[in-house]
Amino acid sequence: MPALLDGLRILVLEDEFLIAMDVEQLCRDHGAADVTIARELGEVDGHALSARFDAAVVDLMLGDVSTLDFAARLRSEGIPFVFASGYSDREEIQDAFPDVRLVTKPYSGDDLIEAVAMACGRAKA
Repeated sequence: MPALLDGLRILVLEDEFLIAMDVEQLCRDHGAADVTIARELGEVDGHALSARFDAAVVDLMLGDVSTLDFAARLRSEGIPFVFASGYSDREEIQDAFPDVRLVTKPYSGDDLIEAVAMACGRAKA
């Protein structure tokens, strides 16, 4: 059975360095071909996202900056993603992104990888 994230190029939008490193390692351990960490939106703005990434893990807040507009851009470009956050305003997220899974911090690696795989249509709910 191939790894859940086999061959995927994944964007990790996370401002906490250690968490970002953990997520990168998790993705690689589960077969991701490439993992790009961005700690602020400016690092990925202006790029054609769909040409670079197959999926994304998005922290809801980068410092005090909301990523919801960026998430809307991911959705409009057809890139599957999950939210990973310690931020707890679930209703706002569910209203805006009813089909996107929120994995709350501190999360287990299995939960996160499964959520990304499901978003990409590679795992059963």
